[in-house]
Amino acid sequence: MTVICRPVHPDQPVTQNSMPAAAVEPRSFARDQHSISRKHISANALRVLYRLREAGFSGYLVGGAVRDLLIGREPKDFDVATDATPEQCRQLFRNCRLIGRRFRLAHVMFGPEIIEVATFRANAAGDPEEDSEHVSESGRILRDNVYGSIEDDAVRRDFTCNALYYTIEDFSVRDFVGGFEDCRDRVLRLIGDPETRYREDPVRMLRAARLSAKLDFSIEPGSEAPIRSLGHLLGEASNARLFDESQKLFLSGHGQASLAALQRLGLLAVIMPDVHAALTSDTSGLCQQMLERAMANTDQRVAEGKPVTPAYLFAALLWPVYAAGVQAMIAEGHALAVAEQRAADRAILRQCQHIAIPRRFSQQMEEIWFMQTRMQHRQRKRVMRLLAHPRFRAAYDFLELRASIVPQLADELAFWESMQGEQRDVVLDASGAPSGDGPRKPRRRRRKRTAASGG
Repeated sequence: MTVICRPVHPDQPVTQNSMPAAAVEPRSFARDQHSISRKHISANALRVLYRLREAGFSGYLVGGAVRDLLIGREPKDFDVATDATPEQCRQLFRNCRLIGRRFRLAHVMFGPEIIEVATFRANAAGDPEEDSEHVSESGRILRDNVYGSIEDDAVRRDFTCNALYYTIEDFSVRDFVGGFEDCRDRVLRLIGDPETRYREDPVRMLRAARLSAKLDFSIEPGSEAPIRSLGHLLGEASNARLFDESQKLFLSGHGQASLAALQRLGLLAVIMPDVHAALTSDTSGLCQQMLERAMANTDQRVAEGKPVTPAYLFAALLWPVYAAGVQAMIAEGHALAVAEQRAADRAILRQCQHIAIPRRFSQQMEEIWFMQTRMQHRQRKRVMRLLAHPRFRAAYDFLELRASIVPQLADELAFWESMQGEQRDVVLDASGAPSGDGPRKPRRRRRKRTAASGG
């Protein structure tokens, strides 16, 4: 099959740092030119694609799934793009529900797996009056339900590596914006003018940091250049959305690389200004080491399939802010308990202005912090009370994290490790576990004799 050169809009030439505003004809990479096999694609995603084709619609596997399959990664989920509207998808699939207002989507549910089906979108451009309804004064997109063709859909996506379409018609990959080569070269490149695209949706800057960390891609210089000057636009994004994005950054198995990317691009100072200030003022470098260790431990837990929680992660991220606040308030003459409570409230409330940490997590953060002081006491009554606390294990893990950076905490860590061992022994003994004398024989319950039983 002939590979067609990259299409160029007649009114806009392709430059080094910009992509065409519209595509005319895709380049098509045949099955023998790529590594994607149907055996690596979710059977449910294939069912959706074949059902769409049977109904007379076109359907493509699109986005991160195609990108990940091309670079040899296992996709987290599978998304489909089609020319069928969400309402038509709901008629085709009984197990379908529609979600979203700004961006209408169809979710086709197969038990725990959800195949997301999106209708081809187009940019709302051309009519100034129409533009004013869809875009804010700063250029941010407000509404995004303008349907279009597959060519329109490709050029409105964020990065070239996410604008690849796999079709079951001939098992080829269709490329409208040069994403195939960027996947091969492991380059993250924005589609269109980078500054305009960042203004449309400032969260794209966080996505650039996250995807470069997750995929080990370099960010194309033209796509990276505007980030430092436009980072302040993240203040326009909702703090709830930034919480969701922060979980993707730090709790998806690449938190350590994401933290490094945020610092390099100057975005940590925007979404976590107090943390950035604390790290900058810490001349010892211990706070930086602690956060990197916390991220590395979280990444390892994700890789091993163990559970992770935002409470522990944000407790580690905000610990330098909290600890500095406690010291400042003690210096002002406040009692320790008062200083801890006020420092915790201040650290969390100020951070929630940027990232909305739900109360169920912020409360756990406070408990983890407060228990660090209580674990310094070794009176037996207090020790047993702490061991019974529902948040003890998280607090102990946090102490272990701190001790990995501060050797002076090694004795305290060893004490609590031994106390947990003693508690396990007591619990086992009380439960009738086997001892050195051999297994205990079960006692037979004697039935109470009654008049009805002849007793």
